[in-house]
Amino acid sequence: MCGIAGVFHFDRTREVNGRALKSMTDVIHHRGPDGEGFFLENNIGLGHRRLSIIDLHTGDQPMFSDDRKKILGFNGEIYNYIELREELIKKGYKFRTDSDTEVVIKAYEEWGYECQNKFNGMWAFALWNKDKDELFLSRDRLGEKPLHYGVFEDTLLFGSEIKSFFAYGMPKVPQLELLEIYTVYKSIPAPYTFFKEINKLMPGHYIVANRSGFKEYKYWDLPEIDESNLITDKKYIHDKFTELFYDSVKIRMRSDVSFGAFLSGGLDSSSIVALMSKISPYPVKTFTIGYDEKEFDETDLASLVAKQYKTDHVLGKVEEGSFDDILNKIAFHYDEPFGDSSAIPTGYVSKFASEHVKMVLTGDGGDELLSGYSSYQGVKFSQKYQQLPLFMQRQIPKGLDTFAKLAKGGMRYKLNRYSSLVNTASKKFDSSLLDKRAKPSVEVIKQIISPEIQTWSVQDYTSDFIKNIPYKDDFYKQMYLNFKFDLPNDYLVKVDRMSMANSLETRLPFLDHRLVEFMVGVHKKVKMVGWERKSILRNTIAKELPPQLMKASKKGFRVPVREWFKKEEIKNKANSFSQNATYINDKYLSEIIEGNYKGLDDHGNLLWALMVLDKVTKDEVR
Repeated sequence: MCGIAGVFHFDRTREVNGRALKSMTDVIHHRGPDGEGFFLENNIGLGHRRLSIIDLHTGDQPMFSDDRKKILGFNGEIYNYIELREELIKKGYKFRTDSDTEVVIKAYEEWGYECQNKFNGMWAFALWNKDKDELFLSRDRLGEKPLHYGVFEDTLLFGSEIKSFFAYGMPKVPQLELLEIYTVYKSIPAPYTFFKEINKLMPGHYIVANRSGFKEYKYWDLPEIDESNLITDKKYIHDKFTELFYDSVKIRMRSDVSFGAFLSGGLDSSSIVALMSKISPYPVKTFTIGYDEKEFDETDLASLVAKQYKTDHVLGKVEEGSFDDILNKIAFHYDEPFGDSSAIPTGYVSKFASEHVKMVLTGDGGDELLSGYSSYQGVKFSQKYQQLPLFMQRQIPKGLDTFAKLAKGGMRYKLNRYSSLVNTASKKFDSSLLDKRAKPSVEVIKQIISPEIQTWSVQDYTSDFIKNIPYKDDFYKQMYLNFKFDLPNDYLVKVDRMSMANSLETRLPFLDHRLVEFMVGVHKKVKMVGWERKSILRNTIAKELPPQLMKASKKGFRVPVREWFKKEEIKNKANSFSQNATYINDKYLSEIIEGNYKGLDDHGNLLWALMVLDKVTKDEVR
């Protein structure tokens, strides 16, 4: 687990500036505090920061092939490197090290670009081939590891984090046309970044660059499925899932340093700990953070799991820090606007765990793999609701609205929620998505952002994305959206930046590509039995967990952002931003800030996203 940065001049006669390259790696020191390395030759320069996890003594980078004609800068882990090493040895290859990095080089020598399909892991790498005078950039299938690229002054720059580009001298030019999309989705979707001329390499893609330019290719995608012929045999599905998941956990426990697991108290992380405890001859180290606010706290459930599996359990606590310090840290590590407030507790638990270990397994990806989000229940409800006669579909929300007007207090709130639910349920997936994602509504967000900046509507972006979903059934459309949009643009970005901010490696067993490919082909009626989410996990590994976990509602890592903006000091900061940001409708946003402050509305997540946006953009826009 490391950080990479590099420079490739299309002009072969132009030499790479070593000081500029070092500045690119210095700013990502946190990704690899254990060492640094460089390769410079004429028009190519590779820089590397190392966090040592496997082969601590001989795995330094950039790494050379035996003939010194292939040079690799690698970020990530290849979990099946032992098996690939044995396969390559049988083909006549000899190894100098025990590292997965050397396996990547020799796999490339044997299979070329096809080597990517041999790897089980997470990665972003840059490989220079002297013989071909060619640069090969690759990113893992699902986007666990980041890789950015951009062209500046006839030069291809690339790196793990955007800040390396600015350290090289590339100017910061915000793409304000992305503001509406960001404000709805709380992140900047790939392949875009918030800055012009800088892009994200899409998951499952690679780039080949030479003196003529560069081209991007796709090597992997979610499998095509025949929705009329999906797997329905429950016993086979349960057995296959258990087999694949067990192996996924096992190979992710390969490490030469101490490691543990995040334990939230949910089914996903608890199931991982259960399997780790079976595999490990020693007590598993587990890490949980708690909250003073009981609605966010899952420490009791986590403790039950830790007790059952006799883990070496360490409990920390999220303590309120300086708002400015938190904001500064988020802006620094994400480089561009990132409005998912769960990044904050992810940072806390990462920092906490990093004081004890260098690597952890996490439950991220479980909801995507196992249909664990409430949105899947929503899709199922919509499909059933749309089977009702049209006159009933129209009359039910009208009746709920009528009763809501007559009701008071909590009952009025519930009836309004039900009315909103059935209104959304009556719409097709394509048109209801924004109703579900925009908090507050798209109409409100459009009023917040200055009209002259709204050149790219979130409706157009969303419509274009949905048009490219290859599945027909709304349930599988939701699955595609989670895997191809939410994971690479939000959740995996969140985990990568906050773990690497604390020099901690995270491994995600639920995102083993073998598991993903298998589960995509499983019928929805097995994934969700009745209204029960994660039915497959509940009927396999989770059966052995404490029964309290089966009944508990999902909490996850959250923060009470609404309460933050009820504080006078933070409200004033938000108002100051509102009044000074040229891209914001001051009057309208001030009303939202005041409504949240008085407890009339819950716009904490929106306000947090806008404050992060302000922190990232203020120097460039004002």
